This record gives sequence, structure tokens and C-alpha cells, in this order.
Amino acid sequence: MRKRLRVSAYAICVRQGQLLLARSPAAGGGHEWVLPGGGMEHGEDPYDTVRREVTEETGYHIEVTALLGVDSLRRPTPRRHLRPATDHHAVRLIYEGHVTGGELRPEVGGSTDLAAWHDLTEVHSLRRVGLVDVGLGMWRGRQRQ
Repeated sequence: MRKRLRVSAYAICVRQGQLLLARSPAAGGGHEWVLPGGGMEHGEDPYDTVRREVTEETGYHIEVTALLGVDSLRRPTPRRHLRPATDHHAVRLIYEGHVTGGELRPEVGGSTDLAAWHDLTEVHSLRRVGLVDVGLGMWRGRQRQ
């Protein structure tokens, strides 16, 4: 079985009761909302990763204000046709970010096609990846401390 490790960094950016999300194509069709962020390049500092990814996907520049937590997920996939079986391990760093500049705009030619602010009270009704809930849980836990 092939082993694959991916380290990525994502941002929870909340302002005036709204959460910044990016929209990505979903497996099986349609779209789903994701935290802005993505894969770390070899030799890249995770703080640089999250700042770069947020700018690429949303147009905003952020200041990283806290590391909220680390999420680890393993997802084995079976062999299919010519693809080998893979043990995929995702290590996802979740940061809190504060928008410091830039303008909201969609990513061009990337993994997302739209960026938008969503009311925190309505995020639960969006079609979203599980990492959105994981990140919000970390952020809410920090807010209670």
C-alpha cells in the first residue's frame, strides 16, 4: 500500500459575526464550502502557507493571530483499476486569522471558484466539508477560555 502524507494549513477568519469561506467543487458534483487554506510546499513555513493560501483563494491578506489546533485524518483508499491502494494521512493546522488588507475576489485557475462571508448562525445549513466544523469547534473553544 502506498503511503501519502499531506500537511496543510487553514484559517478561521471571523469578523462581525461572519466566517470567511471558499467554495470548491465537490466529489459527485456541485460545490461545497471549505476553509481557506491548503497544502504546504516543501520547505515552507506553515504561517507562510496559510497566509499564501488565504490570499490565493480569497484576495485577502491576513495576520495569523493564533494556532487553534491540529487535526489529523487517515483515509485508506482501495486499489482501483490502475491506481494503487493508498493510505492517505492529512495533518491539518488550523489558525485564527485577522484580515489586514486586500479585496474579496474569487481564485482564478485554482482549487476554489468563489470566496464569501457567511453568518456564523447559518454555516450549519451550508454544504461544507467536515473541516469547517472542526475549525469552528476549535475557534469556539478558544473563545470560551
